[in-house]
Amino acid sequence: MNILIINGPNINFIGKRELEIYGHKTYNDLVNYIFDYAKNHNHNIEIYQSNHEGEVIDIIQDNYQRFEALIINPGAYTHYSYAIYDCLKSINIRKIEVHMSDIYNREDFRKISVTKAACETQISGNGFESYIDAINYLQKGS
Repeated sequence: MNILIINGPNINFIGKRELEIYGHKTYNDLVNYIFDYAKNHNHNIEIYQSNHEGEVIDIIQDNYQRFEALIINPGAYTHYSYAIYDCLKSINIRKIEVHMSDIYNREDFRKISVTKAACETQISGNGFESYIDAINYLQKGS
């Protein structure tokens, strides 16, 4: 399966930020973990990260046609980016929203996801495994 993975703002700072939530493993650890899993399960994966809303949208618009599915961790954009929501709604591939932390057991503002409605499902709270769970969900549904 060909899967595009996009990570939003501050995901590149895992291992540095809020260690009690995200732990000590780094963004490079996450990327390598996903690539290793994909390689062992015959998936083609491309991973992008941006701290800029417009760039997240550009990555989606410029790349979605080459993929069967998109896994997106919009970071803080989850809670207020109607621009990313509109972009997700405009593409005709499978889409899964992921979060490493359990956003429903954090600050009140994190419990709201405006981008979730543009996706098939949302997976959260499993750390790096949230991405693997999303890949497996997509595989089972294809």
